[in-house]
Order: sequence, then structure tokens, then C-alpha cells
Amino acid sequence: MFQKILIANRGEIAVRVIRALREMEIRSVAIFSEADRRALHVQMADEAVCVGPPASSESYLAGTRILDAARASGAEAIHPGYGFLSENAAFAKSCEEAGIKFIGPSWEAIEQMGSKTAARRLAMKAGAPVVPGTEQAIRNVDEARETAAAIGYPVLLKAAAGGGGKGMRRVDSEGQLESAMRGAASEAERAFGSGEVYLEKLIERPRHIEVQVLGDEHGHLIHLGERECSIQRRHQKVVEESPSPLVLARPELRQKLGEAALRVARAANYSNAGTLEFLADQQANFYFLEMNTRLQVEHPVTEWVTGIDLVRWQIRIAAGERLRIKQKDVQWRGSSIECRVYAEDPDNNFFPTPGKIVHYAEPSGPGVRVDAGVYSGWTVPIEYDPLLAKLSVWSETRESAIQRMRRAVAEYRIAGMTTNLQLFERLTLNEHFRAGDLHTGFLDEFMGSSRFRGTDESRLLASILAAAHTQTEKPQLAADAPSTSGAWRVEARRGLLR
Repeated sequence: MFQKILIANRGEIAVRVIRALREMEIRSVAIFSEADRRALHVQMADEAVCVGPPASSESYLAGTRILDAARASGAEAIHPGYGFLSENAAFAKSCEEAGIKFIGPSWEAIEQMGSKTAARRLAMKAGAPVVPGTEQAIRNVDEARETAAAIGYPVLLKAAAGGGGKGMRRVDSEGQLESAMRGAASEAERAFGSGEVYLEKLIERPRHIEVQVLGDEHGHLIHLGERECSIQRRHQKVVEESPSPLVLARPELRQKLGEAALRVARAANYSNAGTLEFLADQQANFYFLEMNTRLQVEHPVTEWVTGIDLVRWQIRIAAGERLRIKQKDVQWRGSSIECRVYAEDPDNNFFPTPGKIVHYAEPSGPGVRVDAGVYSGWTVPIEYDPLLAKLSVWSETRESAIQRMRRAVAEYRIAGMTTNLQLFERLTLNEHFRAGDLHTGFLDEFMGSSRFRGTDESRLLASILAAAHTQTEKPQLAADAPSTSGAWRVEARRGLLR
């Protein structure tokens, strides 16, 4: 087993990995940019190394600097978390060449599944259903017109090299196609360094359902069931749950989805944790969408319902251990829901609202989990994704899990900035959400028909706390943040972080 691991990430996922390492008695090395000098993950790690200025390109995406930090600290492995370099095949290959273990799949698997068109071809070869569309990137507008006419409008243009809604355009008629292609290609080039796009049939009001897989480096691969991720804004997930309400209504779908996911993963010679994403239409037909070759943001809901610690198994598999869990051993119990808590204003087109947190109090109690990377007094940087925390709950049924989430949201206190907590309070009251009648356009429709503002009580509390904080604010050193370290450790780090 490894003695020391570097976490090439920040925020809540870095904290999550550090906690797993501490339980496994493995020393942790955090990296941070100058904007994150006082971040919680820096405080919690055994060691911390600054890798550059605030810009991600010069810090969290600077693979050479991160490898230098790993060598200098004596780390034997790197956990990439999600985002940043987690799906960068070149970085994974560089780790291998440097003799440092990349905690994830092989660079070959990342490269193969990182191309959406290559992944589609592999899925078709493996016998998994795919959405009708092109197998290669589109070469020109004429080819796009021909393909769209063959499969019928509406169609969707998508970036071949990445996801998250970047480089994606809906096209309802031939007249929109040329300008949509230019826009999609330009956005894809900026986001992923490649302007290649492909085209597929648009499925109306689809569900977004994904399947978690886990495999060792000895050929053993299992699936851990599905997650429903249909509640999205700008093609990015906001609420996730397991089981999917569709699977609750049609239990036979879990086995079908799982078998399709495993066929694709095996064809890619996949190991470690990964997620295969599918779209399901209104008739419960499902189609392979893409594969995320990393740990997902929403992994806690799978951990809740299966009792399997995904991060711990990622590390054990990377160390060469065999996955001792067989498919027949996987059991699903109860229902789990996760809400992503962002510093953003849902009533202003989800505009980011970073700033200083003047008061922070997490909910607790039975069946409640908070994965956070923030604390009172922390200034949320403007340079990064505004995710503050993930609030997840578990209960025996979906209905009681919704009620538990409502209770947890009501207990959550974040003052000093606007967050999306009020959205979840309203969403969990919606009759269609409670009935499990979901699709990827659900949130847009909900926001269009139900504008909301924070309650007078919560706004008053935020104003009072902000005013009080202004009166009493004192400079805070990095080591003053919450820490699980002893006082001597904090004092020693105070000098190191200057």
C-alpha cells in the first residue's frame, strides 16, 4: 500500500480524499494555488505545496508543476479527483513515465473514452444502444445537413472532446445548422482545445441516467447501479439520486443498464472507478451517451445505497489489490438524494456569487452527509467553480429521503453570499419532482413557472451577520481555519504557508 499520496485538486473533493487517506493511515499532500492558500483542504492535509498563481492553467492544470510537487514531497501516487486533470490522458501517461501511480484508469482507456465519437463507436461494437448520429466528427456543413436530414430534426451538435454542455447546440431546422455548427465548434475549441463536433438525434424530454462501474487491474469489473441526474442547469447536474425513480417504477431496467455499462467498460479494458452515462426516452428506451473516466461529483449517493466506499476502493485498486466484491454481493438499500450547494443566484440565471462566508453551519442528524470545502471566514475565489458543498441524505424510501432533504436544507446556514439553497427548498415541494416525473429540461421549466426569492427571515439573518462581521472582522491566518491537526501542527504550518 502507498505511504503518501498527492491530491491534484481542491475544494470538497480534495477534503474527501484526504479523509479517506487519513482513515487508511496514508499521508496526504495537498496542492494549492495562491488563491487557495487558506483553503480547507490545505489545512487538513499533512503537507501542502503551492503550485502557482490563481489561474487554473498555471496551477491545478499545470501537470509538470504537479509532478514536480509529487517528486519533491515523495508522493508515490496522485489522486486527481474530478475535473482539472482527472480525464487528461497525457497527464496520466506522464505520471506513468515518472513512476508515480495515477489513481484512475490507464491513460489508454482515458484517451479512448475521452473522445465522444470513439466512445460511441466502441459502444456500438460492444452491442450497447446508442443515439442515432455520426460515428466520426463532422467534416463540413454539407455532411451535417445530409446526416440531419437522414435522422430527422431536431438534432444536437456536441463537442467530440468534452462535455458539461460546452460546445452543445440544439438545431430544430436546416436553416439553423450552419450558424449552430460555427458556435458549437468555437465554444468546443475554447473549452477543450479541439473544435471537432459530432451530431446526434435529439431525444425529447430525456432522463439522464448513469451507471457506476468499478474494476480492478486483474480483469474483474462490477456495476454499482444507477444514478438519476436529470435535474440540470446549463447541462450541468444540480440534483442527483439513487435509485432512479424510473428504475423504482421499472426494476428490470437496473440489470439492463448495468449489463450495457459493463459491456462498454470491458471493451475499453477499463479499471478503477468510472461512470457510463445514458439517456432514457419517455418509453424507457435507453441509449449510451458517454463515459466519464473518473470519480463523479455525485458518488456519495452510490456510497449511501450500496455501503461501498468508492474513494477507498480507488486507492486499493491503484495499489494493485483485487476487487473482492462480486456482482452478486452488491446490494442496494433505501434511497439517497444529493444537492449541489453553489454560490450562485438561481433567480439571476444562476449567476455566480463568490465572496466571503461570514457565517457557516452545516446540517446534521440521522442520514445526513455534507461534503464541503469551506468554512466561516473563507473567501470563495472567483477563479473556480462556485461549488461550496454537496448535501446528501439517505432514508428507507424516496419519499422519506425527500422529507429528510427538506429538513437538512432548512438547517443549512450560509451567510455573506447568495446560494441556491432556496431552490432546493422549493424543488422538494414540487409535485412532479416528488412523483419522480423528471427530464433534463425539468429545471428550466420549473424556474420559468416558479420564480422565487429568499425568505425575509433568511435575508434578515444574512444582513445581521454580515453587519456584525464587518464590525468585528480581524485578519485571519491560514492556520486559523478549522483543522483536524493538533495545535503544534497548525503552528508549524503557519510558517510554511507564508
